Amino acid sequence: MKNIIDKANQEGYHRIDSAQVSLVDIKYARDVLPGFSDYVIGHAGPPVAWSDMCGPMRGAVVGAIKYEGWAENDQEAEALVEAGRIKFVSNHSVGAVGPMTGIITQSMPLFEVLNETYGNYAYCTFNEGLGKVMRFGANSQEVIDRLKWIETSLAPALKEALQLSGPINLKVIIAQALAMGDEMHQRNIAASLLFARAIMKYLAQVSLRDVERARIVDFIISNEQFFLNLAMAAAKATMDPVHGIPNCTLVTAMSRNGTSFGIRVSGLGDTWFEAPPELPQGLYFPGFSAADANLDMGDSAIVECMGIGGFAMGSAPAVVRFLGVSSAHDAVKYTRDMGEITVGRSSYYVMPTLDFQGVPMGIDIRKVVETGIQPVINTGIAHKEAGVGQVGAGIVKAPMDCFVKALLAMDKVLE
Repeated sequence: MKNIIDKANQEGYHRIDSAQVSLVDIKYARDVLPGFSDYVIGHAGPPVAWSDMCGPMRGAVVGAIKYEGWAENDQEAEALVEAGRIKFVSNHSVGAVGPMTGIITQSMPLFEVLNETYGNYAYCTFNEGLGKVMRFGANSQEVIDRLKWIETSLAPALKEALQLSGPINLKVIIAQALAMGDEMHQRNIAASLLFARAIMKYLAQVSLRDVERARIVDFIISNEQFFLNLAMAAAKATMDPVHGIPNCTLVTAMSRNGTSFGIRVSGLGDTWFEAPPELPQGLYFPGFSAADANLDMGDSAIVECMGIGGFAMGSAPAVVRFLGVSSAHDAVKYTRDMGEITVGRSSYYVMPTLDFQGVPMGIDIRKVVETGIQPVINTGIAHKEAGVGQVGAGIVKAPMDCFVKALLAMDKVLE
């Protein structure tokens, strides 16, 4: 039986390693996500009911309702939800991902990423920048106005620029950024600038007023996390073809909704194996502490499934201070530990700081349970109350119970 699993896992590893992912278009959620129409809201993590949602998730839902014009204020928005008018959908179930609260509604523009090797698409929202943003639960008029500007100005401009440029190879950008000190979850400085370099000469050809072009350029180049959402879409497009391989024990998604942490496993269908999420450990912005923090949240852990993010921390020594990691040596140790619970190393995403080893990829639930090593995730930290926003950044570990539950289920379905 071990040989059968190992063979299935090698097929899964090959699908991860061979994926060629490119940004090909900008689409609106209503046009590409099944069922996204009025009163439908996508969210991060496993399915969760309004009654079980954490503070920032509820705040983001209220903001999304106002953004779509389904209600004029917070009270009307909450009443709409309480009346059962809103349908909630887990992003992963419709081929999409979103950071932190992960909110997606019909009018939101999405990056469309194509896995050229397997022909599948994945989608992610645009990164809003830092501060008070919907992904961290903020829902003020400032937040709504920014999202409307992304919808009506930034997205159409980038769509037109992409039509001029053709597909932008994200695998190349990720590989280059790893060599420049990014890990692609909490540090995306190099990747964001590499993307800006790839798109700017085409953006310059788009018909725009000078003042609007200047605003778009400033938004892209001043947002150090702009590439995060592209990396997430690339990882989703990479991991979806790995799902559904019989007898395969590789993790194809890790995600959290602020209430529960869930994983999906290739050979176990679309079942989420869930456990309570942990509180991130890290650095807090001035005036905040762990007492203010919400439990871990977001679809962004899809990047760790692909071998970047926390798994590539050893390639990003500059990120350790921001995450509260003690030293660059500890960051390297995290990456080496992740090599103990994965089935192989990337032949393309290499880390110069670790003698050009490939990042560890292909999380095997058997190895997690056998070694007791929990996958490490780099993450932002949201305030536990709606409307406050980000209060820090750090690392968090995937709860062991998810992997134990999945392994027990795998024992029952092995062919």
